[in-house]
Amino acid sequence: MKSLFKSFDFDKKDIDTYFLLLSAPLLLTLYICYGQAKDFTTYFPQYTGHQLEGYYGQIYQFISFFILMFIIPFLYLKLKMKKPLIEFGLGLGDWKFGLIICLITIPFIIIPFTYSGTRMSDIQNVYPMARVLLDRHDLILQYELVYIIFYYIAWEFFFRGFLLFGLKDRFGAMNAILIQTISSCLIHIGKPDGEIIGSIIFGIIMGVIAIRTKSFWYPLLIHLTMGVLTDIFIIYLK
Repeated sequence: MKSLFKSFDFDKKDIDTYFLLLSAPLLLTLYICYGQAKDFTTYFPQYTGHQLEGYYGQIYQFISFFILMFIIPFLYLKLKMKKPLIEFGLGLGDWKFGLIICLITIPFIIIPFTYSGTRMSDIQNVYPMARVLLDRHDLILQYELVYIIFYYIAWEFFFRGFLLFGLKDRFGAMNAILIQTISSCLIHIGKPDGEIIGSIIFGIIMGVIAIRTKSFWYPLLIHLTMGVLTDIFIIYLK
């Protein structure tokens, strides 16, 4: 058995690295297989046929994502690695540079780009993911808040925090950026083609910003702005 591990260059000192690398396919697979909106009525059959079935299903999806991509990695950091969370992008980092980036990119790049994308029929057919929002505007605020807290924060924490900062010392910043980009791109499979392709470019840029600022909060602000405005533009300006 020892010779087997030796032939694969297994090192107990790298156990955290192995967990970080395996967490992406493992947690994302669990999310895709069991955490989607379509799975909601499997576990809560009493809501089958309910007028808000799709809405509740989407909330279920966001909460599932939060448990898998935030709670589990967070517990691993606290209980196993026992490292300061600030080392994984939870601090404000270089907040001056981060704010400058956000103030430049959001109004001059993100908002125009997002509006342009929402004019495309394939994007309009997917967003908002809770289709009932097209008619039930009274649900928009609470939906978007859940979207931000349980989905976007978990997303950035996992990809641009846990994975990126957890792997950069072992593989280098650029390799870590590419690893988290590969993982975040794969979760877009099934989305419109432009969104899948864009996720590659976006993932690299957001990774660079996270590394430069030593924080995932600035990529988070940019990312959630794009996501929330996509819904708002489609709902009100379609």
